[in-house]
Amino acid sequence: MFLSEQARIASMQLPPEIRPHQSVPLLQALHILTRDGKLNQDSRRKLKQVYHLVNFIEPLLNDVLSAESNPVLVDHGAGKSYLGFILYDLLLKQLSVGHVIGIETRADLVEKSQALAQACAFERMAFQHLSVAESMVADTIPKKVDIVTALHACNTATDDAIQFGITKQAQYMVLVPCCQAEVAEVMRLHKAESLSSTSLSELWRHPIHTREFGSHVTNVLRCLQLEAHGYQVTVTELVGWEHSMKNELIIAKWINQPKRSAQQRRTEILQAFNLESLSSRFS
Repeated sequence: MFLSEQARIASMQLPPEIRPHQSVPLLQALHILTRDGKLNQDSRRKLKQVYHLVNFIEPLLNDVLSAESNPVLVDHGAGKSYLGFILYDLLLKQLSVGHVIGIETRADLVEKSQALAQACAFERMAFQHLSVAESMVADTIPKKVDIVTALHACNTATDDAIQFGITKQAQYMVLVPCCQAEVAEVMRLHKAESLSSTSLSELWRHPIHTREFGSHVTNVLRCLQLEAHGYQVTVTELVGWEHSMKNELIIAKWINQPKRSAQQRRTEILQAFNLESLSSRFS
């Protein structure tokens, strides 16, 4: 039965997007490929985004591998763990070193990911059902990790990944934020006060501008937070806007040079937009 399944997979005409030595059963289990080895349009877009992120992460992993004998990559807010599985499949499967740990608060997704890793014989993958606070002190997570990723971690989940990375002294953080509402909500609460005090409040007076500007301010504060903690930050786009509106990619590299100016500017922005109540979030 197993051999016939192997033969069936070997006989498939796979889409050109599928890379050599990539696990077809894995992609089918993740519902990226159909049972017949086809890609629908939504899966094609999803795979394109993950591939782009893998291309960004691969040189970072190689850099870590040159200095660290057994690197640890943690995918925070892992969800269904698309990124972690494909990273392992493409970059770590052929190596004898390197671990991928997925952290997720939904127990059912952790159980499914654990079962899939076992079925794929991905022995150096593990999944933890932990909150962000628990993940920072859990004995099951190394005291120091090398790379932290967060792909489309919704709202404050990206901030959780940053706090985790800072606590664990991550060499790199690779973040693609999503659905950022917390800052916009606080700005909305103080809108009347802002309108009466500064003409700059016109930048977020209309609801759609509040949402979009709040999202932008959120990522600016995150970058300043990282720089204040000694990281060098690069901000770019992940893929073309036609593929995803959640497209901002933040890459942070630990250089052990905390910027006092970043801390000061973070404070000034929080004050200017009446966001002081969120100061602990971006500290």
